[in-house]
Amino acid sequence: MALILAGTTGTAFSAQIELVKPEHLIVDKSLTQTQLAANEYVAREYATFWNTGEESLARNALVINFIDKTPPEGRKQGPEGAILASRAFRTAVPDLRCDVEQMIISGNRAVSHLHFHGTFTGTFGKLKGKGQKIDFIATDIYEISDGKIVANWHIEDNLTLMKQLGAL
Repeated sequence: MALILAGTTGTAFSAQIELVKPEHLIVDKSLTQTQLAANEYVAREYATFWNTGEESLARNALVINFIDKTPPEGRKQGPEGAILASRAFRTAVPDLRCDVEQMIISGNRAVSHLHFHGTFTGTFGKLKGKGQKIDFIATDIYEISDGKIVANWHIEDNLTLMKQLGAL
């Protein structure tokens, strides 16, 4: 199986991964079925990247000149910024999972209310995990064009996260 996957493109590989489904999906009924399906697909694809860490999903979902409108200090722009952030956080929380509690799709936007959870057993900066549970929420607003995410505004419950990591 590994040899088969190694020869496939990111698009073909991501098609084999079951995308996360939002617990609640709220949609703008004025959208065409084609636009709704494209916007929902790319939002779910990107959420699945956060759920699995599968980098091809981020590369497929985000345009090459993707703009993070609310980046933490030092984060690179483009898909690489999100990919590096995922890698770093998965070093701290290897069993990280991301559920989509609700998703709202309207016009050229998708809003995802995300629930992250896992176990801090790795390292995060200078912090070393001791098996503490991680459980926090985030909200992302995606701007979508031609079936790709071109920009993202996001906010995470960093206070809860930092307490759970033992930073506060």
